[in-house]
Parts: sequence; C-alpha cells; structure tokens
Amino acid sequence: MIDNKTWFINARYGLFIHYGLYSLLGRGEWAMNREQIPVDEYAKLAQRFTAEKFDADEIIRRAKNDWGMRYAVLTTKHHEGFCLYDSKLTNFTAPKNAAKRDLVAEFVNACHKHNFKVGLYHSLNDWSTSPNSTDALERPKKYYQKFIDFVHGQIREIMSNYGKIDIMWYDGWWPFNGSETGWQAEKLNAMVRSLQPSILVNGRCGLPGDFSTPEGHISAAQGMWEACMTLNNNWGYHHGDNNWKSPKAVAEMLRQAASGKGNLLLNIGPKPNGSFPQPCIDILNTVGQWLKANGESIYDSERFDVEAYTRTERSDWSRHGQYTARGNNFYLHFHSWPGKELVLTGVECKIKGIEFLATRQKIKFTQNGTKLIIELGYDSYDTSMPAVIHFTTDDEPRIYRSGGHKDPKIPHCRYDPLPSEIKH
Repeated sequence: MIDNKTWFINARYGLFIHYGLYSLLGRGEWAMNREQIPVDEYAKLAQRFTAEKFDADEIIRRAKNDWGMRYAVLTTKHHEGFCLYDSKLTNFTAPKNAAKRDLVAEFVNACHKHNFKVGLYHSLNDWSTSPNSTDALERPKKYYQKFIDFVHGQIREIMSNYGKIDIMWYDGWWPFNGSETGWQAEKLNAMVRSLQPSILVNGRCGLPGDFSTPEGHISAAQGMWEACMTLNNNWGYHHGDNNWKSPKAVAEMLRQAASGKGNLLLNIGPKPNGSFPQPCIDILNTVGQWLKANGESIYDSERFDVEAYTRTERSDWSRHGQYTARGNNFYLHFHSWPGKELVLTGVECKIKGIEFLATRQKIKFTQNGTKLIIELGYDSYDTSMPAVIHFTTDDEPRIYRSGGHKDPKIPHCRYDPLPSEIKH
C-alpha cells in the first residue's frame, strides 16, 4: 500500500481547476477585489452560474487516461466566497442558486471512481461573508472569533461530507498569520487531520505544511513541494488571455519539477459554462501523448539538479537540454538538437547503454574517462516536443563541469550559483 507521502512524492503532475462566479465575468479570479464590485451586485452572478457543461467525470477520466496526471485539486471556494459545495453556513453556494448542483461532490466522486488522488482548495479569506476578515481585523472583540468559527466550520464541512480527501489546499491567508490570534492554524490542522488522518496539508494557513507551494515559478524546495502554474496568465477564466504556454513549455516545466523531485500542478480556468477552453485541451492532449512515450523520465524521478541550498548537485546544465534521473538511469531532454554527434564531459559515472527513450532505438557511444562521445546519427530531429535519450549507468548518475577549461584536482568553489547570490 502506498502511504500518503509516497504517492505525492512520486506523482509529478496534477490538475488545478479554478472555477467560480468570476468565470462568468471572464476577467480573472480577482475581479471582485480589483474592480471593487459591491457584494450585493456580485452576488447576483450566482443566479447566472449554471455550470451546465462542467463534467467532473469526463475531466478526471481524461486527466488520468489522456493527460498523464495523477491527482487533481478543485477550488471549492475562492476568495469571492461562493461555494461550489452544499455549505450549511451560507446560502452563497452553487446548490442553493442557479446550478442546483454540488460540484464538489461530483468532483470527489469522479476522483474516487477513477482511483485518482483528490485535493480540495479552500480560501481562508472571504470577501462576501459578513463579518469578513477586514471586520475581524478592525473590530476583533466583536467580529474576530465569529469569523474564525465560520472559516473553520466551512473547512470542517468539506473534510466531513465527501469521503476520503488526499490534500487540503489552503489559500487566501491575508490578513492573518497562523497564530492563536490569527487563523488559529494549529487548531485548524488538528481538526482536519482528525477528520482525514491520511491527508496532506499545504503551508498556506500560516504554519509549515506537509509540502510547499511555489506559485508562478518552479524552484526546488527542501522536502516535498509542488509548483502551481497557470497554462496562460490567469488562474480563473479570462476571455482575452490567449497567451497559452506551448506543449513543449509544459513538458519542460514537468522536467524541471521532476529534476528537483517535485510536482507540477497545472491550472485550467474553465469557461463560464464549466467546459475547458479548446486550446487547453489541445495542449494537454499533446503533453499526454508525449508522456505516454517519455513518462519514464518524469514519474518517480529523483533529484538531479543544481541544488543551491544543500550543495549536493548531481547534474550540470547543457546547452542542448536538461536532465532528469531515477535510480541508475538519467535522461537528457533535448530542446535543441546538436546534430549527428553529441559530446558530454564531466560524466562521473560509467555508462552501460544509451537509447532514444520513446522508440528504444540503441545509440552508439564511446566513453573515455569522463568524456562521452555519442553518435546520435541525425543531422536534425523533431524537437517540437523534447526528444529524450536514456542513459543507463552502473553506479549513481553524476555530471559535473567546472567553469574552467579543465576541472581543478583540488577542492574548489562550484561554478554556479555564486555563494553570495544564494538566498538563505
């Protein structure tokens, strides 16, 4: 049986879904805040939110079978305060308005049906409830505990009403920290774990979580981590944002996450009716097909990057592409094809074999010490998606080149990164 941490460590790829009333406006998930839309005016959107084409079963089926993902996280409630679930603590919910459906129940049921790990996002902040976080901050004696009880109560609902949940994804930590006079995070986490003993929680309630969540950048962190990234420039649907990342860029994000033993949580903002924009589907399909052929280089990977914090890097950069590794194997993901011959130096492990990963076509090579001459055999090669070659070694993969024309034979400062530039 896979324990609650092992599945996450090995997952590599998940689907993030931001869906709510903001989707109707089509100007991003922060429209209510950025445009200072009055609560009463914003609340009217609930009577237009029908989600008629939100099909959780189809989404999860495709995420698992077509797109190569291993888990999904849904926004049960974003900062706007509108709940996609049947909350007893407010009428501002999808089941009590036009949709007449508990979308969270549909989502969780689909994940369980397809044996897919399920995460629930919930915002601690709430712009629509009364009292809200600003009231609690300005008039704590009157409003603070009432607001905190509301927040904790809603999270108790989503942890109690839908069966097994694998991830509690907190967000919206402004304006409090995790202390007893803030979100009361210790009490909150204890409640969540009592209801879901095998759950993983992130650190966005003010206390360190089981995993960290770098947002908008892929930076290998200590311990378990997950980079949450948008497929265009917005989390929620924005009708004018067509700046989609290419399938090749998504594959490179997956490689970056895999080389740092982390996950990529890739976000889609459904259209107002709940369907996915067609460009998203096309991109995910292409990446999914690439993973079917090259997933060995992504899933269950180990750290094989320049780890600036621990100074235990096992690989170095290449002008042609970058690496991932697992066991006595490492993989070079080409973004630029070098021609018929590839020369790698600083290879501190004995190479037993090389092949094109997708086709298993063997590649001839010669190794002289740490210098490797590889006969790729093609002047040009299709790198519209990363072409991956697989190296088998007889010991731990390790590649190192210094900043000199030859490597010093005595201890020396690593070439990159500069120690004074490392953030502590």
